[in-house]
Amino acid sequence: MPGAGGARGARLRGTFAMAKPVFILNGPNLNLLGQRETGIYGSQTLSGIESMCRDKAAASGLEVDFRQTNHEGELVEWIQLAANAACAVILNAGAYTHTSVAIHDALRSLEVPVIEVHLSNIFSREPFRHHSYVSPVARGIICGFGPKGYELALEALQDTLAAK
Repeated sequence: MPGAGGARGARLRGTFAMAKPVFILNGPNLNLLGQRETGIYGSQTLSGIESMCRDKAAASGLEVDFRQTNHEGELVEWIQLAANAACAVILNAGAYTHTSVAIHDALRSLEVPVIEVHLSNIFSREPFRHHSYVSPVARGIICGFGPKGYELALEALQDTLAAK
């Protein structure tokens, strides 16, 4: 499913379109962005972040499959699905970052690159947020840059995927 112009058009723009999308997976309470704790998370809505990601990905010849859930099991199922249906995963697991061994185990089964994203700097917040079950199985972590973190993750994946 290459972007506009197909794989050949993407190569002409200096990028390479992937046949599989990048899964951008979002965990609990991220559906409340723009309403909840705007001093920490900002005023951007999740749908605004999705639009930003789709634009950034399209400019790079990538496609995204953008999802959000408040349910741990559903997030685990999407991670498992990514093994065959995605070229990479960007994951903002929200609070599950700090609690979910199940998500950690699902991520361990992936052979595609995973980038962990957080809107806030989790290391400058409460001590319980300093531990991540995602980080040990992620290629990298981007935190503290607000919605820009998703764009930075897409840029990092573009470089990672191009190197393969």
